[in-house]
Amino acid sequence: MFRFNSWKAGTAALTAVAIATGSTPIMLTTPASAQLFPQSPQSRTQVTIPTGTSIPVQYDQAEKIVITPTETMPVTLKVAANIVNRSGSILIPAGSLVVGQMQPAEGGSQFIARELVTYQGMRQPINASSDVIGTTQVSRGTSTGSILKGAAVGAAAAALLGLLTGDNSIATGEVLIGTGAGALGGLVLGRKKADVVVVDPDTDLDLTLRSSLALR
Repeated sequence: MFRFNSWKAGTAALTAVAIATGSTPIMLTTPASAQLFPQSPQSRTQVTIPTGTSIPVQYDQAEKIVITPTETMPVTLKVAANIVNRSGSILIPAGSLVVGQMQPAEGGSQFIARELVTYQGMRQPINASSDVIGTTQVSRGTSTGSILKGAAVGAAAAALLGLLTGDNSIATGEVLIGTGAGALGGLVLGRKKADVVVVDPDTDLDLTLRSSLALR
């Protein structure tokens, strides 16, 4: 059973999102208007959310995520606002989980969504992704304090930064180390600089559907 933290609502205003499709328009509302689906999943007509729809998300585990560009790290995000149709019926409730992973992409890293889990326990595949997040260069001997403050750090990134900067605390658990996996290979040996990906969940991880989502 998943447990969700209460949403810190800012404003209860309705935000409409224009969708270039002939289907029923999709809108976002703040979680202040949260409600259960008006009908049971068995009785309601199947609704399809079109390709290209944006899904705002948040990450509650840390202020940022730090990984290497070659690293894959499991990440679970939370839908930040209700996604509703024009009649106000909630299609994806705020607080639903989006399960996926950060993984290598051309030019950096990208979040790829795999599964949507609502607070009612309904699960289904979802094909969505964030934009590609570019790399940040770290030089040998550089202080990593500003990069790692409040961060969830992938295992490969922790080892890389520890070796590159000489900060052994990174590899001994004094920062929050994620469960990511990755091989350092020759990234450090003989190098004066290396690249990491610093992900700001507030600006980098909002998702776009890559194919239509038929809600179950």
